Amino acid sequence: MFQAILAVHVLIAMTLVVLVLLNQGKGADMGPAFGSGASSTVFGARGSASFLTKVITLLGTAFFVTSLSLAIIAARGVTEPTTVVAEEPDEIPAAPAVEVPDDTPVAPDDPEMPVAPPPPAE
Repeated sequence: MFQAILAVHVLIAMTLVVLVLLNQGKGADMGPAFGSGASSTVFGARGSASFLTKVITLLGTAFFVTSLSLAIIAARGVTEPTTVVAEEPDEIPAAPAVEVPDDTPVAPDDPEMPVAPPPPAE
């Protein structure tokens, strides 16, 4: 449900941006008065401005409603949070013990104790 409302919300936002950029401001009304040919448009000289204004108002209201509904859905937390880890382990297992052979030389812990020289090379 959240994704569907979000998709509609994004489409409304993009449409609003395009329509607001296409909409003429109040100062552009003097062009048709001097015969610029705006009266031959589909909606007439004054029809296109009021039509675009109505569509922008309708889309603005829909944008507000979808924004509010997305905020309410997000606040309620309709979907459960998903994680990559399915379940956290209670205890981390220890690494297995490594067996050391008896003939392995061991370094002394006491730095004053002499270390046996290595065996002669043959």
